[in-house]
Amino acid sequence: MSSFNQTVIEEFRANAGQVGGPFEGSELILLTTTGARSGKPHTVPLGFARADGARQELFVVASAAGADRHPAWYHNLLARPLVEVETGTETYEAVAVPAQGARRDELFAWIVRAEPGYGEYQAGTRRVIPVVALQRTHEVPSQEGGIAGKLLDVHGWLRAQLALVRELAREEPQAPQGAAAASLGLQLRQHCLAFCHSLEFHHRSEDAGLFPYLEQQHPHMREFFRRIGAEHRVIARLQEELVRALDAPGAGFSERVERMSRELEAHLDGEEAQLLPVLRALEA
Repeated sequence: MSSFNQTVIEEFRANAGQVGGPFEGSELILLTTTGARSGKPHTVPLGFARADGARQELFVVASAAGADRHPAWYHNLLARPLVEVETGTETYEAVAVPAQGARRDELFAWIVRAEPGYGEYQAGTRRVIPVVALQRTHEVPSQEGGIAGKLLDVHGWLRAQLALVRELAREEPQAPQGAAAASLGLQLRQHCLAFCHSLEFHHRSEDAGLFPYLEQQHPHMREFFRRIGAEHRVIARLQEELVRALDAPGAGFSERVERMSRELEAHLDGEEAQLLPVLRALEA
């Protein structure tokens, strides 16, 4: 990270999003992506545009000041779409979805009317400068605290994200050809990857941390944890098939999503039935 960016980030966090110098009077966000190769967090300050209406959606432009290469953070979000957004008052997760075709052109023109400098950047490079929607994920609070509440929060997030992937997958075959279909396809890809990466991380965390600890406390549950571990491996295979099928979503992709939904719902329901009483007892 450049020393300039680091200075801006520190000033942003110290002053509730207010930054001076060349950004005096401008609104910024901090966008944290996961390195496509390193797997490490990468934070950059960015200008943004806010959509009107009820949708909680911000747009950022991968201008790189008109350079001929996309910025690193853009490559990161294509590989790992789940990002963290910091405004002056809050921090939240979002799925980053680049706009395509006519939708990208419409958004870029709208942004340029407010910030003409982006138009100058586009004029200076042959690459099409991306516009990225930061679509805030829908949190499903469990209304319960402790470890049990955290488990329910994660499960609720996974259920909601998978439901969105199912909805997008069902729309895909009916989408018209051209830019609208391309846009839907990229939106499906980004949300599917966000779901798959989060699911993988959650199951690995359970297998490596929570389950061994609980098994030590409750040896009689050993067989249950063996069965849950086997279900994790089945779901991991389905997840890998989903990711591979993203290159050709029409070739049975929707059916794969439906199977994942059935398997995961049964898995989450069974896990909650057995684990929630145990987790609640730990904090009683």
